[in-house]
Amino acid sequence: MALFLASVTGPNEAEIALAHGADIIDLKDPGKGALGAVDAATVRASAAAVAGRRPVSAVTGDLPMIPQVIADVVGKMAQTGVDYVKVGLFPDPKREGCIHALSPLASRIKIVGVMFADRGADKALAPVMAECGFAGAMLDTALKHAGRLLDHMDITHLGDFVDAFRSCGLLSGLAGSLEAPDVPRLLLLAPDFLGFRGALCAGTDRAGPIHPRAVEVIRALIPAESRAEAHERPAAKIDYRRLSARGYSDAGKDGGATDRVFVRDFVLPVRIGAYGREREKPQNVRFNVDVKVVRPGHAVEDMRDVFSYDVIADGIRMIVAQEHIPFVETLAERIAALVLNHPRAASVTVRVEKLEVGSGRVGVEIVRERPSEVAEVHRLFPVAGRRIEPKATE
Repeated sequence: MALFLASVTGPNEAEIALAHGADIIDLKDPGKGALGAVDAATVRASAAAVAGRRPVSAVTGDLPMIPQVIADVVGKMAQTGVDYVKVGLFPDPKREGCIHALSPLASRIKIVGVMFADRGADKALAPVMAECGFAGAMLDTALKHAGRLLDHMDITHLGDFVDAFRSCGLLSGLAGSLEAPDVPRLLLLAPDFLGFRGALCAGTDRAGPIHPRAVEVIRALIPAESRAEAHERPAAKIDYRRLSARGYSDAGKDGGATDRVFVRDFVLPVRIGAYGREREKPQNVRFNVDVKVVRPGHAVEDMRDVFSYDVIADGIRMIVAQEHIPFVETLAERIAALVLNHPRAASVTVRVEKLEVGSGRVGVEIVRERPSEVAEVHRLFPVAGRRIEPKATE
């Protein structure tokens, strides 16, 4: 599962972030751009204050893509006592040369290359960064007032970025003016960490101080796990069939109060069908998904109390983007399995309709439930938490 990276300006904010559950303490000056660097003395003082309780990272600033300049600044930041150094990799003919220039330093400091969804992020650099000993990559946004990460890249392209670095054995992180509603959506991609600044500040003003309550909200949305090993371990994959097996039981008999969350008349082009001609091009498919959700037991206050319909739509996008699916039944089962991976989901009805078959519509509707002993009240909205792995179908 993902770790929670909190960007702070110094020791005082570092203590707040630590006290309220951050997994990684990241030193940054939000007033100096996307990768505004704080001075070395503040980085040292912050690392000393954290005292090994969590990993500490620091950014190097928005540097020109000049290999020697990049290497010199990263080398100096490595002497401050941080665990990770984050360096910007902006679009430039010398960008790959800058990556190679950092290879000698990668043996003594973990380097994370930061690219930008609004400034030429390139997942093809993953093998080069792996060859040069980088620890990982982070996708961010350069212009903080020009939209969130999901405004610049959709969920499937973000998933491709995460998978490209994971396949090379590198960590991957996502950031970029992220807000609380973005968390359950991005956790579907199983990044190694999610980074926040504005969402941790009062009024979401990234230039202001972080606020304990805001930190707690983000912490609660990201399932915690063993921090001693999480930042070193790649995320596992979803097993469709293990999840689907949950659906064939007499679930939801505990009588708990439920609500319904639905996605209606959601149409996407899908590569689907058993006929050879159906492999030639996508066809429009309509989805209707109705989820019975266990109530949190109190009035909705923030995203911790919400089962996000965006997660349903994003999950469908991710599933249909991965491979040709021969049968509508297979597609419906995969959607149901993904939804039922959320502990607050008691049951789900999935209707899948092919819209381009003759003069009418054809499809399937399935109802799946999860065991009542599992579908219990959870205040937090857990997420699918792992990337879906395509499996061959018969």
